Amino acid sequence: MALMKAAVAWERFILKDMTTFAKYAKVELTPPGPGDMGGLVRGVGGLVKDAATFKWAQASMKDVAVNTIVVTEIACWFFIGECIGKGSLVGYQV
Repeated sequence: MALMKAAVAWERFILKDMTTFAKYAKVELTPPGPGDMGGLVRGVGGLVKDAATFKWAQASMKDVAVNTIVVTEIACWFFIGECIGKGSLVGYQV
């Protein structure tokens, strides 16, 4: 009886979550294809236009805080990768 309850719980929670994960992973974890390059060009064009018109100067404090956190996270991952790549925390061997 306990084995049957465990099997039902497994099916209800774990398998449902795994199928949801697989559905999103197939979409989100694939590399960009040739069809995505148009969106990339439009995005870069919009970024250049926004920088030229100083749109960033009218950003709300919430947007500034979120962007600061994102940039900080990217920088931390970069520095962690550098430490892993060089094999130590201190300096490069010249």
